[in-house]
Amino acid sequence: MRVFVTGATGFIGSAVVKELIATGHQVLGLTRSEAGARALAAAGAEVHHGDLETLESLKSGAAAADAVIHLAFIHDFSKFAENCEIDRRAIEAMGSALGGSDRPLLVTSGTGRLAPGRLATEDDKPAPDFPRASEAAAAAVAAKGGNASVVRLPQVHDTVKQGFVSYAIAIYRQRGTCAYVGDGHNRWSAAHVLDVARLYRLAIEKATPGAVYHAIAEEGVAMRDIAETVGRRLNLPAKSIAPEEAGAYFGWLAPFAGLDMPASSEKTRQTLGWKPTGPGLIADLERLEVADR
Repeated sequence: MRVFVTGATGFIGSAVVKELIATGHQVLGLTRSEAGARALAAAGAEVHHGDLETLESLKSGAAAADAVIHLAFIHDFSKFAENCEIDRRAIEAMGSALGGSDRPLLVTSGTGRLAPGRLATEDDKPAPDFPRASEAAAAAVAAKGGNASVVRLPQVHDTVKQGFVSYAIAIYRQRGTCAYVGDGHNRWSAAHVLDVARLYRLAIEKATPGAVYHAIAEEGVAMRDIAETVGRRLNLPAKSIAPEEAGAYFGWLAPFAGLDMPASSEKTRQTLGWKPTGPGLIADLERLEVADR
């Protein structure tokens, strides 16, 4: 299968590219830079130049492939709503290029705010007020006869990056303390990047229209455990802060810092035969790279 991958040089995308190629697929990887082109070529992928706002490039990439995995997103959270709209237009463009064929389009979403305070499942729907429009855009493609499905991501990690946790770590370094909100019992689900890459490959091979998959290896890791582990690694004190202090401490991350957002992948595991084997989030944080501190 020839798979067009957006975000192909990113943290997750580069792992997905390697997983696809290692299992016999061809990859056409989107990149906007010469450095990205060199990385893709070195990995054995074909290079397709463009970005999320170059819709004709997205359409031509999708048209030239047997399947599309959409991982790219502009991670500038000061312009989150604007970037969500860019994401929506990109999905619609690639969906239109695939037409009403059975060629699959696999888009990316998240588990945050999906079902705060309880274990979210694949059957839960996104919060209607959440700006990210990837799932709605996929549904629009499906409504026109397209074969669209969704992978929802937790905190995807290795020893270098850990999703929202990486942003928290940057704040911890700046503040000189590792804070958690209240008792810190709120939970964030997680999965190792190599397990996530394997799930994307299984999902695109399965190509089930309308499917929703959860890339969840650990249903919930307590924020206090995260803060205390990072504190030990960085030699910084961990401390509790009151909910009303979260905004000043965490900035844009504050709405998530105290949010309890565990999630299940039971249905996904049964459907895809996915069995995550990578280290857990705490294990990776215990080996966190700190040389740049």
